Amino acid sequence: MGMKRKLSAGLAIAALGLSTAVSGATASENPILQDVKDGTAKRLVYEVEAVAYLLFIPVTGKADFEILMDDSTYRMNTLVKTTGIADLFVDYDMRIAASGYITDNGLQTYNYISQNNDGKKNRRVEMTYRSDDVDMVATPAFGNLGFPPATPEQKLQALDPITALMNAAFQPQPADNPCGQAIQTFDGRQLTRLDFRYIGETNVKTKGYKGKAVECHVDLTRVAGYKKGDKGGNLSGIEGPMKIYFGEPMEGFRPMVKFVVDTKDVGKITLSTKKIRLEDMPQSASNEPASSAG
Repeated sequence: MGMKRKLSAGLAIAALGLSTAVSGATASENPILQDVKDGTAKRLVYEVEAVAYLLFIPVTGKADFEILMDDSTYRMNTLVKTTGIADLFVDYDMRIAASGYITDNGLQTYNYISQNNDGKKNRRVEMTYRSDDVDMVATPAFGNLGFPPATPEQKLQALDPITALMNAAFQPQPADNPCGQAIQTFDGRQLTRLDFRYIGETNVKTKGYKGKAVECHVDLTRVAGYKKGDKGGNLSGIEGPMKIYFGEPMEGFRPMVKFVVDTKDVGKITLSTKKIRLEDMPQSASNEPASSAG
């Protein structure tokens, strides 16, 4: 795996750690979801930035999220982009969109689209959740769907990556694990489980957050859809534990404020919060979920 994939893997995993559950809340009682159900549309803007070093020269990246929640639906758009030395070594541009429904159990995916603009395959993946399976179209098509491929039941029990990270904010938090419950994600091919281990409390300072934080380590399990013989925990190219730091709860969710991962080729990648903003929005005239990723 080359350096380009190392850095993008770090960003992708960081995206999954955007938020975790708030202690004591059930999905139907979460204050954000309840406000939306009561007629107050919400908009969450979240930005993170990444820094790594290649021969002491910085390689940077960013991930921008916008989440709109209105009536019984939600819509999310995400841009993940990395830049290196005149884009010679790292050039990664992915746009992701997801939409679905707000239920008593949290968020439920209806549609997911990812468009990768890496200059090679530029693959587009679109998923639609049905009652008995998840329909998926990839252009260009995948050579295979992994060994073993994810089953319909497994796919339906998981959420798309960006819905999974947001949905975690609305779920109960175990009293014995301040880091929150496990997350299962499905991206059209790979089904992955992330378990969080509580390490301790600390202080974090970033452009978008300053204050107390909880340090959690992430155990990643490749469940289905991966290459034959690709087993074990962390993604290839990642060394040591993946560390996520969650800030104090904000109106019903706990944001990821810092993420640190060590890679073989790039070394340490640090992502930190640049902006977090939750605001009320005018009520939309439409309550149908819709997604787009250009």
